[in-house]
Amino acid sequence: MLRADFHIHTCYSMDCNTSLEDIIDRCLKTKINCIAISDHGTIEGALKMQSLAPFKVIVSEEILTPHGEIMGIFLKEGIPSGISVEEAVSQIKAQDGLIALPHPFDPFRGLRLDNNRLEELAEQIDVIEVFNARSPLSRPATRARAFASKYDLPGIVGSDAHSTGEIGYTYIEMPDFNDKAEFIQSLRKGKIYTRKSSYLVHLSSTWAKIKSRFGG
Repeated sequence: MLRADFHIHTCYSMDCNTSLEDIIDRCLKTKINCIAISDHGTIEGALKMQSLAPFKVIVSEEILTPHGEIMGIFLKEGIPSGISVEEAVSQIKAQDGLIALPHPFDPFRGLRLDNNRLEELAEQIDVIEVFNARSPLSRPATRARAFASKYDLPGIVGSDAHSTGEIGYTYIEMPDFNDKAEFIQSLRKGKIYTRKSSYLVHLSSTWAKIKSRFGG
């Protein structure tokens, strides 16, 4: 049985200073044995993590579009930020990846699309993040679960960790899988455990952005 956290950032994200080795140590301590590295605008850290970690690592990426972020899962190549939602979806599909919506209804970080465009997009979505430990409000998770139910989408959860202490705050226990089809089936059989991170965790992201901006 896997204990999976599907949203973790590394020092390859501009707003995170966490080393790959520290993430591995924290996962071993918290018994997290499946992670998705979902850095902003790059899969370099995820690819390196696959070669280092003694557990299952999924290559993912948060792709920033003018309307918010789209997440690609099971990627083979990085996808540039700044492209449209439609182009992000197209590039994920072109490499046989899965399309996910991270923190989709978060008023601060969610996808900013009207209902018509969101319904059109729903037909192309493979999974949706139904709980993000960094989202301070409860309503976004409630809306995400309702959206998942309406369109029969499996849900993922993630700590959205930008520091080691956040890893494992939320996770899903699910059967092991060998490919994307089994991944979807396993998600549907999973049991979700949730806990919100402290508001203070956002300070680590802010500090990392400042250091990155000034070359530190």
